[in-house]
Amino acid sequence: MIGDMISKVRKEKNMTKTELANLTDINIGHLTHIEKGERNPSHKALKNICQALDIPYQQLMYTYDKELNESQEKYNFIDHISPTKVLAIDNLNTFVDCPSTAPSASLAIKVFDDSMEPTLKKGDYVFIEYNSPLDNKEIGLFFLNKKFYIRRFSLKRGKIVLKADNKSIEDLAIAENDDFYIVGKIL
Repeated sequence: MIGDMISKVRKEKNMTKTELANLTDINIGHLTHIEKGERNPSHKALKNICQALDIPYQQLMYTYDKELNESQEKYNFIDHISPTKVLAIDNLNTFVDCPSTAPSASLAIKVFDDSMEPTLKKGDYVFIEYNSPLDNKEIGLFFLNKKFYIRRFSLKRGKIVLKADNKSIEDLAIAENDDFYIVGKIL
């Protein structure tokens, strides 16, 4: 997955592999293997790549040991992760203990509505693994058109749908022109 992200950002910045290789002192053959997912870059190489691409290092680190499965590749998961955005938190009021069942948690947030009841109750804390790929029916934190949602990820006929467990709340079908990002997976 990290190679896919590097390739995506490089292409978005209209940079050739040769230019990136020259800026990072990484052999172009090695860079090709990285982008194809055949090798992971060392942490030093990743820092150099991020610096050359002018993106934050930590955002790609979250994808370091992740692999996409066939369905995640099919719905273009990579297109819904932003390597340049970080979650802005307006109100910090406490630390919570991270359970051993969520060893890859990046942060914890309070469930802010009843949309996922009975599975998740309003006011409970959930633990999020940032930039993690989601399988069908897994719960995630999503950003859609300037609002955050905790919903169950679903693929219907190749389209992404965010489903609430609370049956009184409508599904959110993602349209092509929506401002949509997958923030992470609820652990």
